[in-house]
Amino acid sequence: MKSPHLKDLTWIAPLALGLGALLASLQAGNWFLGFLAFSLLFAFCFISLATVTRWAGASNVKRLSWLVALAFALRFVGGVATYLALPVNGFDDVDDKAGYVYTDAHRRDVQAWDLAQSDHWIVEAFNKSYAYDQYGGLLAFSAFIYRYFSPDTHRPLLLVLLSAFVAALGLPFGWKAIQQEWGEKIAVAFVWIYALYPESVLLGGSSMRESYLLLFSAWALWGFIGWLALQKKLSLAWLALGILGMLLVSPAVALVTLVILAGWLYFSNQPRLSAWQGGLIIALIFIVGLFLLSASLGSGNLSGSPLAIINKFLREAAKLNVHHLISNSGWVQKLFDEMPEWMQIPFVLIYGLFQPVLPAAVIEPTTLTWRIIAILRAVGWYSVLPALVLAFGAGAGLGSEAKRKTWLWLSLVVWFWILLTALRGGADQWDNPRYRTILFLWQALMIARVWVWWRETRNAWVWRALGMEAVFLLFFGQWYLTRYLQIGSQLPFGRMVSVILVLWAGIAVFGLWRDRSRRSV
Repeated sequence: MKSPHLKDLTWIAPLALGLGALLASLQAGNWFLGFLAFSLLFAFCFISLATVTRWAGASNVKRLSWLVALAFALRFVGGVATYLALPVNGFDDVDDKAGYVYTDAHRRDVQAWDLAQSDHWIVEAFNKSYAYDQYGGLLAFSAFIYRYFSPDTHRPLLLVLLSAFVAALGLPFGWKAIQQEWGEKIAVAFVWIYALYPESVLLGGSSMRESYLLLFSAWALWGFIGWLALQKKLSLAWLALGILGMLLVSPAVALVTLVILAGWLYFSNQPRLSAWQGGLIIALIFIVGLFLLSASLGSGNLSGSPLAIINKFLREAAKLNVHHLISNSGWVQKLFDEMPEWMQIPFVLIYGLFQPVLPAAVIEPTTLTWRIIAILRAVGWYSVLPALVLAFGAGAGLGSEAKRKTWLWLSLVVWFWILLTALRGGADQWDNPRYRTILFLWQALMIARVWVWWRETRNAWVWRALGMEAVFLLFFGQWYLTRYLQIGSQLPFGRMVSVILVLWAGIAVFGLWRDRSRRSV
């Protein structure tokens, strides 16, 4: 990786100093100390982004530079905007009054400041007594920043700056890896999706672990692809660095990433690996990952098998989500009273899959700030959902059998994760999409492949999938209008769902008939 060009300093120095002065004015405490802290961190972020982008961009460095700058700016400006807007135009609760979108970010931030101000070692963040960070890695990093960059007062925007930085830093690594493995067309689509996806933008401006996990995923992807193609030891170092970062922040994500890469290795048909060697690698990685995950879910208690611990955790989480759904919504309680008990968990799963619901985001009464956030999040998810569904079909068009199998494996694991997070956080329109976004790097790759596939083939199933989504949005839009604004008459929920399913079936049957007719001509 090349050193930064001297000409970069001609824009980095004044920009870092100017933004440092502005941010210091927005936070309490000694202005000069704040100015130094923000300016130093801005300079570090800009130099790092410029260096990595120039390394990754090669002939496309100008376009990649603009996209990296856009990814950083959206997250940082969005984070500052919500920090300033929520106390003025948010809800009357402690999180909004303090300028935090996420309760977890607020609680972790307060604990990080307390730890930074204490005489305890930073590594004590990994102590289970700090309950608001389940794994300790992000808490330790936050406390380090506060202790050494902001000792005089609590400056939450320092962590917003770093969260936006790590999210943007993942983009050039993702570009480099995807361009090498799948070509420039998919890489270009990937970086646009990665930069603009609203849920990722919101998380990147909120000092949440998802931004760090996206960077670690990009490191792991680049390291794995580099090793697979060239067998460089340095590539293995990037892979190990990515997995280590995940272990510090979320062992579950490390497990899922290892499963993805192990399957990729197996299906890539590398001649240096026999079938039994590939199977042994997958088995070892899966077993180690299971123990890591079960240890984290069981708070370090390994009594009982890993599968039993994970199964118990998922069952309890699903039951808790059912309870939250019933207690927080009268119409859901009414539905649950009318349906058999065995249908409740599938209902939570489907409910979670469509969260955040776009018609609800538009129609439900709330403040202006929260309405803007809700609409952007929902539009983002409903924009990519059809592409994720079509990823299986798009993968079938890849050239070699090994690539098709690898793509199928990736799609299956990503969809397993999406459904798992829907089950784990289905009752919560915040936790569920947040958990889902943890694997957004892989989802963005799938969406990019579908986009390129559609541009090349103009496959009719893209429009059919969008038609199915339009049916869902129209019916639920009318349902929410009658619920909140009393416009029109409301269909019973069960009957509305039945009509939607019939129309979906009609679109699918028509599509199959149309395709068959064209092949017979």
